Amino acid sequence: MNMMDQLLWVIVPYVCIVVFIVGHIYRYRTDQFNWTAKSSEFIEKKRLKAGSLMFHLGIIPVIGGHVAGLGIPQSWMEAVGVNEHLYHIGAVYVGGAFGMLTLAGMVLLTSRRFTLRSVRKLSTASDLIVNVLLLFIIIMGMYSTLVTNAVEPDFNYRETISVWFRQLFVLRPDASLMTEVPLSFKIHILAGLGIFALWPFTRLVHVWSVPLNYVGRRYILYRKHRKYES
Repeated sequence: MNMMDQLLWVIVPYVCIVVFIVGHIYRYRTDQFNWTAKSSEFIEKKRLKAGSLMFHLGIIPVIGGHVAGLGIPQSWMEAVGVNEHLYHIGAVYVGGAFGMLTLAGMVLLTSRRFTLRSVRKLSTASDLIVNVLLLFIIIMGMYSTLVTNAVEPDFNYRETISVWFRQLFVLRPDASLMTEVPLSFKIHILAGLGIFALWPFTRLVHVWSVPLNYVGRRYILYRKHRKYES
């Protein structure tokens, strides 16, 4: 283990986490009026609807799979009957299916933003960077899941990456756990950390603005105004 490992797997993660937290606080306190997704639906709806639907239907299970794979120790999984074979089936086949759905949606959304002149003119530099970076993260995630796992079947990220990830939250990350991790996984992780650092300064902040109050609010009644002749 060298200084580069310490930089990438100890210092960089904590820098990204601090920027993520402090950036959100600063953005919320100083820029609430721009806390929005800035929808371009009025310009083009068909590709946006299809791409957004596929992306969101895929990304939610993908995030759930990441939380389970990284946050839950392997021994806990085995204690409830989820052995390595069952976990592998879920991660590769189920996760791969939702990953492909997410990738298809992201490809459609990214091509829409770059190929439609009207949408591109409405986009900021951060919008374009986020689109490209998200697409890259998803591609690397799919490559790691479908290719790297097949080429290096003996590699078990739950014994390396997952342990390192959990150690971050107890302030004791062991960078040596990441030294033998395949390159594709490393790139996927570093790109993911990058998107977390950029998050507070982009339209991704709209993720935290889920309109839950809509569920319990009263219906809004619209009545047609009629003119009566006297």
